[in-house]
Amino acid sequence: MRHPRRRSTTLLRREAVAATVPVAVAALLAAAGPATAAGPGTAGVGDPYFPLAGNGGYHVSHYDLTLRYDPGTRHLDGKAVLTARAERRLTRFDLDLQGLRITGLSVDHVKAAYRRDGQELVVTPRRALRAGERFQVTVAYDGIPAPVTDPDGSADGWIPTDDGAFVAGEPQGAMTWFPADNHPLDKSSYDFTVTVPADRAAVANGVLLSRRTAHGRTTFHWRQSEPMAAYLATATVGKFRVDQYTTRDGIQVYDAVDPREAAAAAPVLKRLPEVLEWESALFGRYPFRAAGSIVDHAPDVGYALETQSRPVYDSAPSLSTLVHENAHQWFGDSVSLTSWKDIWLNEGFATYAEWLWAEQHGGSSAQKTFDTLYARPATDGLWAFPPGDPGSGANIFGTPVYARGAMALHAVRTAVGDRAFFRILRAWATAHRHGHGTTERFERLAEQVSGADLGALLGTWLYGRGKPGRP
Repeated sequence: MRHPRRRSTTLLRREAVAATVPVAVAALLAAAGPATAAGPGTAGVGDPYFPLAGNGGYHVSHYDLTLRYDPGTRHLDGKAVLTARAERRLTRFDLDLQGLRITGLSVDHVKAAYRRDGQELVVTPRRALRAGERFQVTVAYDGIPAPVTDPDGSADGWIPTDDGAFVAGEPQGAMTWFPADNHPLDKSSYDFTVTVPADRAAVANGVLLSRRTAHGRTTFHWRQSEPMAAYLATATVGKFRVDQYTTRDGIQVYDAVDPREAAAAAPVLKRLPEVLEWESALFGRYPFRAAGSIVDHAPDVGYALETQSRPVYDSAPSLSTLVHENAHQWFGDSVSLTSWKDIWLNEGFATYAEWLWAEQHGGSSAQKTFDTLYARPATDGLWAFPPGDPGSGANIFGTPVYARGAMALHAVRTAVGDRAFFRILRAWATAHRHGHGTTERFERLAEQVSGADLGALLGTWLYGRGKPGRP
C-alpha cells in the first residue's frame, strides 16, 4: 500500500508455511507465559502502531469464507470457518471483527459464548483448548459493512461503490468483512465462496475454481493456497469485463476491469506478463499460482493495493503503478512484515522496483532519481521522519517510507556494487519466501551476501532524523 493514485508514483506511496505457526508468533506467545497455564489469548500481538491488531494464543491455518452480497442494499451475509491451532492452553480467545452482527458462533460444532468489546470478538469455548490442539471456529454474521478510518484519515476495508464494493484491507480493514486474526504475523490459506447478482462479478485472491449462475445470482469460488495475511484478502464486487489467460510460465491470470476504465487500462494490463517476467528475473520465481488485476471505478478511494495475487486499483493504473503493486507480490505479500513499523520493507522495495524498471526501460537511472530527491531541502517532507520507524500508524504511508526507503536501498547498492546488490534482492525474496522479514534480518542478510558492514549506513538512512549526509 498503498500506492497513492493522486501523487507521483516515483516520490510516494515465514520462515513457516500456513500449516505451521510463524517463528515470530511463537516468540510473542512464549513471552506471554507458559503453555501449561490455562488462560485467555491476548487481544492483540503487541504491534506498536496497532496494538489491538491480531490476537495471541493461536494460529489460523485456513479461512473458509462464504459470503452473499447485495449491492443495492449493501447487505452482507457471511459465514467464516477458521481452522486454527492453540499455541497455549486457552480458556478464551479473541478475533478481530468490527460492526457486523453475530448470528451464530461455535467452536468444534459446539455453541460457544462470546461478547463484543470494540473491534474484539471475545470467544469462550465450552471447554478449554489444549496446547497444540487443532480446532474450528464457525462464525455466522450479517449487516452492512463499513470501512474503517485509518490514522492518516484514509478508508480501508469494505468500501461501497456505485456497483458493488472495493475491498482493500491495509492495514486494518479485513475485520470490516470477516472475523480474522488481523495482523501480518498470522498467514493462512483461504477459500472464498461469494454470491452476487448475476450481472456482477466477485473477484477474490488466488485461482478461480468455479463459477455458477442460478436464480439470478452467480456464485464464485476462489482459492488462495499460498499463505496470506488477512489485510491482503479481497472480495471486490462490481460490473467487470473479464479476461483470463495463462502466461508462458504457467501463471493463471485473471483481469477484471470496470468498463468505464477499460480503454485506459488495456495498454497497461497487456504488459503484465512482461512485468512479471522482468520482476521474476530480478527477485526470483513468482511466488503464487495466480496473478492479475482488479481495476475498479472508485474515485473516492484514492489508492491501489497489492491484494495478494491480484492487486486492486481504484482506476486504470499507470505502468509504474502496475510495476509497484506486482513487486509487492514478492516484497510485502510473500515476504511479510512482523511489525507495521517495518513497512519500508514493503514500500521502499516496491518503489525501488519502479526505479529499476525505469532505469532498464529507457527512463531515468536510479542514480538520477536518487539525486533529484536528494536535492530537496532539509525542510522538505521527504525528511520529516525516518522510514525505519515512522512514529505512528498515521505515517506508514507517508513519503519517507516510500521514497527515502527506496533511497536507503540505493545507498546499499552504491556501497556494495550492482553484483552484490542484485544478489541481495533475490536472496531476500528467496530466503523468506511465504515467510516474514524484519529490518534486522535484512541487514544481516545484506552483510552476509556482500561482505560489507552496513550497520552505520542503514542506521543513518532508516533511523536518522532529518536529511542524511550524502552516501
